[in-house]
Amino acid sequence: MRYAVLAAAGAALLSVPAAAEVVESATGGFASTHYALVAADRDTVWEQLVHPENWWSHSWSDDSANLSLDPQAGGCFCERIPGVDGYPDGSVEHMRVVAVFPAAMLRLDGSLGPLQAEGLAGTLTVTLTDEAVGTGIRWDYITGGQSRIPPEQLAPVVDAVQAEFLGGLVAQLGGDIAGDLQHVE
Repeated sequence: MRYAVLAAAGAALLSVPAAAEVVESATGGFASTHYALVAADRDTVWEQLVHPENWWSHSWSDDSANLSLDPQAGGCFCERIPGVDGYPDGSVEHMRVVAVFPAAMLRLDGSLGPLQAEGLAGTLTVTLTDEAVGTGIRWDYITGGQSRIPPEQLAPVVDAVQAEFLGGLVAQLGGDIAGDLQHVE
């Protein structure tokens, strides 16, 4: 019976003439891209990349030791929030791992920090490449969607924080041998 009702509904939809209207849309999004060159090999960079508790600079608990990253598809970049005043521990999912190519590329989906409270989707892709004197690290964070905060106000702040994240990783690896982190247009 249920299948007959579904089939009848589907047939009715197919008999309705198709109509579409394209409406103007704005994504409310922006991209932030940075690049650094470190003397470490890709395996060493990867080992640090998947341990953000060693270098990530922003956390809800104000203690990066509470961070963890499970570097496999579906894995969580999460944070344990220690309980206070007798309340149990809490937790935050910063991002979800969607692609892992060890020592080459890590991709995570999620809106970071205060962006979580908005209707924004974010994707972070970190790409590692062999360079003549070490490893290149390209750091791309792209976000889009609806927000109560205009993108022109969010973009510079998010860009600066993304540069800070890459800077923390690079510092953990001994610094950027090309000089300063590069902002890529």
